Amino acid sequence: MGNYIFTLSDNVTRQAVTYENRFGIELSGDLYLPPDFDPAKSYPALLIGAPYGGVKEQGPGVYANEMAQRGYVALTFDPSYNGDSSGAPRHLSSPEMFVEDFHAGVDFIGTRCAGVDRSRIGVIGICGSGGFGLSAAQVDPRIRAVATVSMYDISRMHAEGFAGSLGEEARRAMLAALAEQRWAEFETGRPELSERGSPLEIDENTPPIGREFGEFYSRPRGYHPNSITQFTQTSAPSFMNFPLLDKLTWIAPRPILLIIGEVAHSRFYSEDIYAAAAEPKELYIVPGANHVDLYDRTDVIPFDKLAAFFADALQ
Repeated sequence: MGNYIFTLSDNVTRQAVTYENRFGIELSGDLYLPPDFDPAKSYPALLIGAPYGGVKEQGPGVYANEMAQRGYVALTFDPSYNGDSSGAPRHLSSPEMFVEDFHAGVDFIGTRCAGVDRSRIGVIGICGSGGFGLSAAQVDPRIRAVATVSMYDISRMHAEGFAGSLGEEARRAMLAALAEQRWAEFETGRPELSERGSPLEIDENTPPIGREFGEFYSRPRGYHPNSITQFTQTSAPSFMNFPLLDKLTWIAPRPILLIIGEVAHSRFYSEDIYAAAAEPKELYIVPGANHVDLYDRTDVIPFDKLAAFFADALQ
């Protein structure tokens, strides 16, 4: 659709691509090729996943544009049921499907992209895709290294509320309401969407986390019409029922890099994953940065750190 939130480097080539995951959903992606790309040569590759509610034209493209300049073939994509990818109902969210999208990206970049060394494929997952990328790597040894940025564990967020704020009584009430919602949606065939994660209107009463997301997604800085930051309401129980990251130690001895802003509201997710994961692992704190700063602020995102991590991991 276009409407990229960044300017493509003159030295990078971007190609629109499509491919299917194992459920037959056609994924819409962008392939970024490094300067003077030669398909007869051998390049490392990166699969870059969007924030939860985001699309390829936003943060993933910012990262792909930069990493391609550093010699990587980079693939960005819209998650199933969202953005320009196929699937109905629209804006459905699923732990299995969003993890499968990473596996499918590895399938594509390792078989359909001339010049890619399939033994040197890594993942960068931003926000919710950090959790999805780690989850995929738990069972997919083709992913040789994983870097997360401002990671969210979406299953944990739904099951516990933010920072454990969802108590048992509230959880029971939520599940009861969602069960009733399933009755209604089965009758009408029309799924209802959740509230926006990024409010359109921001004032002194807007909660700080909502303000942070709204100032990105709902303002020219990060706005894209495909990124409404809403999902079908009845998607939530699947995340509550199926943990994403209960096999983290299976990733070892492949390395993990967890990047988070010093003042990010989501910092605890990365710290907890760091504690649970096996070596080799690293937690990298960006001074002064919040959660959303690492979506698009190229003056803050530690690209040198990412380049060094993948140069070592994918050698």
